[in-house]
Amino acid sequence: MRSLLEAAAVIMLFAIPGLALWQVARSRRAFGSPAERATLDVLEQANRLAPPFRQGLTRSAAEKTVAGLLQLLGATGVVIVNQTEVLASDGPVQGHLHEVMALAEPTLRTGRSRVAPLGHPCADQGCTCGSAMVVAIEVDGDVAGALVALAGAASTGLIRISEAVAQWIAIQVELAELDRSKTRLAEAELRALRAQISPHFVYNALSAIASFVRSDPGRARELLLEFAEFTRYSLQSHNQFATLADELLAVDHYLDLERARFGERLRVRLRIAPEVLGVSLPAFVVQPLVENAVRHGIGRREGTGVVTIVAEDLGDRCRIVVEDDGVGMDPERLRAHLAGEDEEAGFGGSKGGMGLLNVDERLRQVFGSDFALSVDTAPGAGTKVTLKVPKYRRGVRAS
Repeated sequence: MRSLLEAAAVIMLFAIPGLALWQVARSRRAFGSPAERATLDVLEQANRLAPPFRQGLTRSAAEKTVAGLLQLLGATGVVIVNQTEVLASDGPVQGHLHEVMALAEPTLRTGRSRVAPLGHPCADQGCTCGSAMVVAIEVDGDVAGALVALAGAASTGLIRISEAVAQWIAIQVELAELDRSKTRLAEAELRALRAQISPHFVYNALSAIASFVRSDPGRARELLLEFAEFTRYSLQSHNQFATLADELLAVDHYLDLERARFGERLRVRLRIAPEVLGVSLPAFVVQPLVENAVRHGIGRREGTGVVTIVAEDLGDRCRIVVEDDGVGMDPERLRAHLAGEDEEAGFGGSKGGMGLLNVDERLRQVFGSDFALSVDTAPGAGTKVTLKVPKYRRGVRAS
């Protein structure tokens, strides 16, 4: 019995250190292999570098990340450029910055990666750079800038890593643009909710109705019903989409009220293809265009003005045109308005209906940039606004 206990004690004596060593080894294996640990390090570093680029490919973002990118690439030096200038650099590369933009120019123009020898030896002490690997940073199909990795000699590995890092930067910048698009959409929707009915129009409509109360009570009642139908449609915030027929009915209510105010000064021409009346489009996009034509085109000219509304069948698309022969406007100011730089450019904004900017943003959001508004105008030449919408698009359907 005693011999068995002694044997057990000997076994335990050797087993305990072995168990401890096994636990240590297991904990090291649990942390991962060298390759796994290297991958984790890269992912953690990329995660730390991402936030600055979520503001775009800016000098600030480049300066905050260039040191980390140098470590990530394992190059001698790294330079980030946009289409016009060096944004930031790191490593002993100051003596080569004068030639970086020239080396990057072909890539900035074509989007193709290239390896180029550095033209002159560097005066910086300790610099061993002999080659530059230039990789495009493409954002939404356009070359926004380039990542330039400098090293003693080019290598396939460094080129591939540089391309992967440039693509990662591009993704972060594209996400930044997506964030800005969401913000612009939210702002557009807010402006739409606040300004679906122009206070200017409401005042004029009620004034026109009041002018008929004594002289023509029947006409006043008709106009009041038109106003009620128009406001009912415009305030249906739960309906995101409408048929073109519904949009044109709202336009008809609106124009009846404006005719009561302008009388013979306002003439309207319609050319509507019956086959497009069932097309679905974002609600309340046609009436603001007509309001702009009446208020900012016809309302500011002398004599009679004409507003023309056309809806045509183009096969898989529907084209809608709202044109007036009014005062027109400066195309450069129109560009500023559509860029969101001038909300009082003569086409509304929060004080004059939803305005062209809001309509343009809603069309882009629903159908894509190919379906943006097209506007032709010049001082004294009237204004022609054209929009195209697909006759069918998944998810776009009037309820």
